[in-house]
Amino acid sequence: MAHQSLYRTHRPATFADVVGQEQVTKPLEEVVKSKKIGHAYLFAGSRGLGKTSVARIFAAAIGCIENDLYEVDAASNNSVEDIRALTEGVYTLPFQSPYKVYILDEVHMLSKGAWNAFLKTLEEPPAYAVFILATTELEKVPETVQSRCQVFEFKKPTRAVLARMTAAVAKKEGYTLAPDAAELIAMLAEGSYRDALSVLQKVFAGADEKKLSRGMVEAATGAPKREQVHALISALAQGERGKALAAIESASKAGADIKLFLELVLEALRATLLIRYAADLRAPLADELGADEFSALETFAKEKGITHTTMLAFLNAAERIRYAPIPVLPLELAVLELFPE
Repeated sequence: MAHQSLYRTHRPATFADVVGQEQVTKPLEEVVKSKKIGHAYLFAGSRGLGKTSVARIFAAAIGCIENDLYEVDAASNNSVEDIRALTEGVYTLPFQSPYKVYILDEVHMLSKGAWNAFLKTLEEPPAYAVFILATTELEKVPETVQSRCQVFEFKKPTRAVLARMTAAVAKKEGYTLAPDAAELIAMLAEGSYRDALSVLQKVFAGADEKKLSRGMVEAATGAPKREQVHALISALAQGERGKALAAIESASKAGADIKLFLELVLEALRATLLIRYAADLRAPLADELGADEFSALETFAKEKGITHTTMLAFLNAAERIRYAPIPVLPLELAVLELFPE
């Protein structure tokens, strides 16, 4: 396998390749078709959503070749001198393209003086100059700059979108990714395409076969094991306070990320309740969870210990865990609230 990262190898090359950002790509395609090219665009959204990839696609679509495309990391080139050097270059004609395109990444990192120097160019740019500013913190971009740009906000993909994308990339690389393995990767990626592919690359590195299971993802990433989650769900289903507390302690001693462990517990509780109460969702849930997981949760659903109160107690734990000095404490408290005696 090539040493190049999956994110670079599978970076979208056309608007059609971009997944889940239609609110950005469709208007930009219309701009290209109409040839009404603006001089400044602002792409905002959290990391790993494809802002610079879309910027490059847009640059290519308006006829800008590599020689006339300039990428600037504003995090490390954020002084007045850096921006003055950039803006002086703006006024030289393009080499071979109709446009010179400047992509400024992490643009919120510019100093106040740099913004002031840049604003003059942004107000009266030459006709051939196009600026694409990218930021993860839109609120830090001055209003005077935002008002001179067409602003596009990138959305975090849903877990389902990330899971599909990850499975598709795995297939292109010659692997088969189990649905529940793709789901776990999507959860670990926390809404970032780039992070999902980074996790997948870790899994590839540790795989000695082409069929990738959830267990392989757990082993490669250190994610809590399914058995640890099931131990807690089983104890809750049976109303066993002692076993539930022991399951939490066991996961903690095994070095599990407790926040992620809780998220996996919430997923399992939700699925267990849906299996019991939503007959219409059983088939899609079986597809989503995989046969083994569905079968295990179906068994837990037959017990009467897990109710909406169980779900609420662990949702409250998820609220508390952010501020808990001891990560397992909110989970233990949830168990004690459910089974006080």
